[in-house]
Amino acid sequence: MLKRIRTAVLVSGGGTNLQAIIDAAADGRIRHAELALVAASNPDAYALVRAERAGIPTAVVSRKAYLDAAAFENALLSVLREKGIELIVLAGFMTILSADFIRRYENRIINVHPSLIPSFCGKGYYGLRVHEAALAYGVKVTGATVHFVNEIPDGGAIIAQKPVMIRKNDTPETLQRRVMERAEWKLLPRALELVSIELAKSKQK
Repeated sequence: MLKRIRTAVLVSGGGTNLQAIIDAAADGRIRHAELALVAASNPDAYALVRAERAGIPTAVVSRKAYLDAAAFENALLSVLREKGIELIVLAGFMTILSADFIRRYENRIINVHPSLIPSFCGKGYYGLRVHEAALAYGVKVTGATVHFVNEIPDGGAIIAQKPVMIRKNDTPETLQRRVMERAEWKLLPRALELVSIELAKSKQK
């Protein structure tokens, strides 16, 4: 039996993608990732409530509490080391991590982005902005992508993608909701399980 990979989910807001992971772990779709920590950059993040209800340990590392990004990242790294974290999931985490931080977890940080990368991605493309751009451009298909995180925003290797058709009467809000429901919430748990299996296999060698 493969050892479960101790996983941290980093959040800043409501935590709908976190909830998708929690639900997938509860119903057996995630078996090789142990949800060992939910860490928030915002003390008021509702994601912390979701984690506490699921019995997952939580921590708050507020960006505003530190003078600079280096001090913030050092505090975050300290929490991750304390919990023995091996894999990180960014789920609505609104702080850009430095190349130095990412190197410490090379190929062990994953993120979900609400478009089919390489479309509508990179610096400045987050939240509703992604869906506004897709509608403004007139594409007929959008979706979500789970990828490894590297020093380039949304630039890491793609793990999985799922398309979503755009409807004639879509608004950015309706499109955002449908992409979450039909792509992000299904794709992220599946990708987390796949990456966890590969990490567990590599640890056995």
